[in-house]
Amino acid sequence: MTRQLIPLKSGLSVVIPVYYSEAILPILIEKLDEILPSLGMNYEVILVNDGSADGSWEAICTLSEKFDWVVGVNMMRNYGQHNATLCGIREAKYDVTITMDDDLQNPPAEIPKLLDGLKSGADVVYGVARRRGQVWWKSASSAIVKRAIAFVMGARNVQDIGAFRAFKTELRYSFESFSGSDVLVDVLLSWGTTKFASVEVNETTREIGESHYGFLKLIKVTLLVLTSFTTIPLRLASILGLLFTLFGVGIFVYVLTVYFTLGSLPGFPFLASVIAIFSGVQLFSLGIIGEYLARVFERTGGKPAYTISERVN
Repeated sequence: MTRQLIPLKSGLSVVIPVYYSEAILPILIEKLDEILPSLGMNYEVILVNDGSADGSWEAICTLSEKFDWVVGVNMMRNYGQHNATLCGIREAKYDVTITMDDDLQNPPAEIPKLLDGLKSGADVVYGVARRRGQVWWKSASSAIVKRAIAFVMGARNVQDIGAFRAFKTELRYSFESFSGSDVLVDVLLSWGTTKFASVEVNETTREIGESHYGFLKLIKVTLLVLTSFTTIPLRLASILGLLFTLFGVGIFVYVLTVYFTLGSLPGFPFLASVIAIFSGVQLFSLGIIGEYLARVFERTGGKPAYTISERVN
C-alpha cells in the first residue's frame, strides 16, 4: 500500500453519488441527521452531483448552507455512478467511509450494522438485502453481474455486493494513481485488501423518481468487468481456439477415413456447417480482442475518471 500523504481524521465520511434526486435529497439528509449524531463520532456527508440536469446541485447547495457537515461536489458532466463514488472517496477526510445510493433504498438506520462489521476485522463490509422488490429478470441479471464482480475481486466469501458498503478510507491509497475512465469501485478496493465481509440489512423500495439502471446498463457493466479488470475472456478465446483446432483435426481425420473407405466425401451441408462453426468462433474471439483494444484505446486517450467543476462547504 502506498504511503499516506494526507493524515486521516478519526470519524465517518458518507459518500453519496447524486443523479436526478432533487426531490429526495432533503429527505435523505433528514434521515442521516437522525442517525449520524447517535454514532458518537465526527462525520461528514459528501454529495457528488453526477451531472444531473434537474435542480439537484441547487438542492445540495441549500443543504450545505443548512448543515455544516454536508459537503457538495459538482462534476462537470455525467460520468457514471462508480466514477462519482470514486470522486467522493478521494474527497473524504475521515478514516471510515460509507457509500450508499441517493434513493433511500439503503436506509441510513442500517449504517451501524456496517460499522459493526468493520469492528469484526474486515476492511470492507457490504450491506446485503436478501429480499428485493424487483422483477425476476432484473434480479437475475443483477445477481449474475455481482457474482462476476465478486469473482474478479477474489472475494469468495461475499455472496453479494452493492453500493451500500463501509470500508477503511486508507484503502484508497492502493488506487490513488488510477486514472482510467472505466471505474468499478469494488474492484479498486480489492487492490488494497482481501478482507471482505457482508451483513444482512433491510432495504426499502424507491418512493420518489425511477431507477436509471436498466438492462443495457447491466450489459455495459458486465463487459466492463470482463474486459477491464481480468484476462479471463482472452484465455477463454485461447481455449476455444485450441478446442476447435482439435475439432478441425478430427474433421480432417473423418474426411480421410470416409474418402478411403467409401470413396466419396460428404456434400455441401456438411461443409457449410463446419464453415459456420469456425467462422462463429473466429468472430467471437475477435470480438473479445476488440473489447480489450477498446479499453486500451480509452486508457491511452487520457480521458479522466471525472472532473470537478466546483465544491461547496
